[in-house]
Amino acid sequence: MLRGDVAVKLGISTACLYPMETERALETLVPMGFQAYEVFFNTFRELEPDFVKHLRSLANGGEFVSIHPFTSGFETMLLFSSYRRRFEDTLEKYRRYFDAANQLGAKIFVLHGEREPERSTITEEEYFSRYVAIYRLGQEYGITVAQENVNRFRSECPLFIQRMRAALGEECAFVFDVKQAVRAGKDPYEMLCAMGEQLVHVHINDNTPQEDCLLPGRGIMDYERLRKMLQSFSYNSCILLEVYQKNFGELSEIMDAKTCLEHFF
Repeated sequence: MLRGDVAVKLGISTACLYPMETERALETLVPMGFQAYEVFFNTFRELEPDFVKHLRSLANGGEFVSIHPFTSGFETMLLFSSYRRRFEDTLEKYRRYFDAANQLGAKIFVLHGEREPERSTITEEEYFSRYVAIYRLGQEYGITVAQENVNRFRSECPLFIQRMRAALGEECAFVFDVKQAVRAGKDPYEMLCAMGEQLVHVHINDNTPQEDCLLPGRGIMDYERLRKMLQSFSYNSCILLEVYQKNFGELSEIMDAKTCLEHFF
């Protein structure tokens, strides 16, 4: 938990072991003793009820807190283009993700949004309108659709996040990712502040001036400052480790990172 009696769970994403198959990644991570998991779905077959049921059976008492769609790379075309009918059709397709989340017991859906906003064919106001429609559809399933800050996307800018929060009020939620802020050349603490009390999920990692994504404890990230900021927002969700497989050599290094995070959180 965060010091100050704000309870959080320490989790990890199956994306850390990509391109290992999703179920094998979960089987590998569960024995490490994390309390929570994010499932990064990598293909349509993994959304089938039998497959999702198998994933849930692997958790060994751990909690599924979030899911991440493999279609995030296509959300510009699917959800945020000027072709309205494709947006409407994609909303129906995303019901499969929400069904899978419900089957796992996960409550957060991670959204990347629109890439390369300088080439956008929709206005910021239309972006907000589309997001609200996705958010409301998720709410029908008890799922919170949360906008992640992502490098080279609209959401990379803290000022955009501030405007989104001001425009949508309670009908928005955010995922904070340290490496994505660093990669975009933004101050991660400024991004966190922009999200404020609408923050529902944290992807944590570390960095140096030379490397934008490292395992926690191997860079210069000020986790004490981060902890205090989260405490000021009464954050009580998950601190979830998310790096790339190239960021470590042995699985024992993940355990070292887990120990580092346990010290702060």
